[in-house]
Amino acid sequence: MIHCIAIDDEPLALQLISEYCGKISFLQLDKVFTNTDEAKIWLQQNKVDLLFLDIQMPDINGLQFYKSLIEKPPVIFTTAYKDFAVEGFNVDAVDYLLKPFEYDRFLKAAYKGKEYIDFLSSQELQLNSIFVKVNYEIMKINLKDLELIEALDDYIKLYIKPTPVLTLMTLKSILEKLPSRDFVRVHRSFIVPINKIEKFSKTKLMVAGKEIPIGSSYNAVYDQLLLLSKNK
Repeated sequence: MIHCIAIDDEPLALQLISEYCGKISFLQLDKVFTNTDEAKIWLQQNKVDLLFLDIQMPDINGLQFYKSLIEKPPVIFTTAYKDFAVEGFNVDAVDYLLKPFEYDRFLKAAYKGKEYIDFLSSQELQLNSIFVKVNYEIMKINLKDLELIEALDDYIKLYIKPTPVLTLMTLKSILEKLPSRDFVRVHRSFIVPINKIEKFSKTKLMVAGKEIPIGSSYNAVYDQLLLLSKNK
């Protein structure tokens, strides 16, 4: 089942989306919002698989709202203005529905969302190791063995047993290789595996017996970890 929410300042538009979702067996519409502030608070406390999001709203542009989210679920944009289509796809939108849209077009978008979510799930299941360059060799790192990743100038240190290894790359580049549901950057110098976190607060966490600070630019990490802990 794909859990989704819809955000639109027009109640009639939300009513139509609710009606369409009710006809699709693999969609469950958990909540609808006319207010983006309320939606953002809800998203910080709940997990969603798919987001139906209007672009033209009074308080904030839907594209700006989506870019502001820490955790970005797959999104299907809805709008009466076709000029936003290109910009919508620039943020990797699953689809773009031009109002007024009929049920058949909505169903097609829903199937595209399902295919994309299924693809992400299969990719994360397959990704259990990465390859990094260590000295003059390519080394396979099993992700389940990673306890911590630390930036050291131009290198990063991968904490694995029995001996940590150094590789010439940045935290940003290795983070792109890692499954986002399993690893989180908590500081400009640290990435941690979520399942190895022993305890956490708003300013620090403990992983593999080491105390790691949560950087001031990563305040949203606490809310993310809190949400994950509630969902387990």
